[in-house]
Amino acid sequence: MKKKELTEQILAKKSFLCVGLDPDMSRLPKHLLELDDPIFEFNRQIIEATKDLCVAYKPNLAFYESQGVKGWQSLEKTLEIIPGNIFTIADAKRGDIGNTSRQYAKAFFEKLNFDAITVAPYMGSDSVEPFLEFYGKWVILLALTSNKGSLDFQFAEQEKGEPLFEKVMKKAQTWGTSENLMFVTGATHPEKFAEIRRIAPAHFLLVPGIGAQGGNLSEVCRYGLNKEVGLLVNSSRGIIFAGDGVDFAEKARAAALQIQEQMAQVLTAFLRYTEPF
Repeated sequence: MKKKELTEQILAKKSFLCVGLDPDMSRLPKHLLELDDPIFEFNRQIIEATKDLCVAYKPNLAFYESQGVKGWQSLEKTLEIIPGNIFTIADAKRGDIGNTSRQYAKAFFEKLNFDAITVAPYMGSDSVEPFLEFYGKWVILLALTSNKGSLDFQFAEQEKGEPLFEKVMKKAQTWGTSENLMFVTGATHPEKFAEIRRIAPAHFLLVPGIGAQGGNLSEVCRYGLNKEVGLLVNSSRGIIFAGDGVDFAEKARAAALQIQEQMAQVLTAFLRYTEPF
């Protein structure tokens, strides 16, 4: 999916919501556990309930890989029912030497046909560039993550007092463009978004941390929006586990709708003063 197509979907749906499909078996509604494929059925109902409210789905691979072959089958079946106009992100956090990264890219882009994959930048350019060789596909590079451990390394000062996450973002822009490279920037660091936008004014940002992790949507939008909107704000647990009974999908829809309505208000106000594209 091209950048313009993604932006058009955002404007059409008045939403930049990404729903994380993280089907933790220990939290699935108990009535689903009797089924042959509870993960797929859980995902199916979540997708049916939210597909008109979001522009992206982000399966976290750990919740599928942990189930072995059946988990991969659940993932494949899930991808088959996601509408073609919805952006799909493999939250895989891959990144290895070049020939290994190329095989990861083939797995997620050719075999599973994801639109994007999250990639860890620690091993540098030759671990990232193989993912960027696939036309129409996206790398979403970890820059400033939403977890508590982000403080361990990502703020470590480099030359001239520059934190490591800023160096990562600047360097990565010599590998890819705003047409095939996004950055993960956590909602739990809203005070950094003005600086992030200074460094990467045209790139999309995937923003985890809204909802269960305590991130603030209005603060993210205040500093993170650009003329093409430029945000995919993710919520996983806050939506998919909003309920745990037979009405879990209805509860998930209500949670997603609450976020989408906030986004619609933001976009309406934003577009009064900004001409997209």
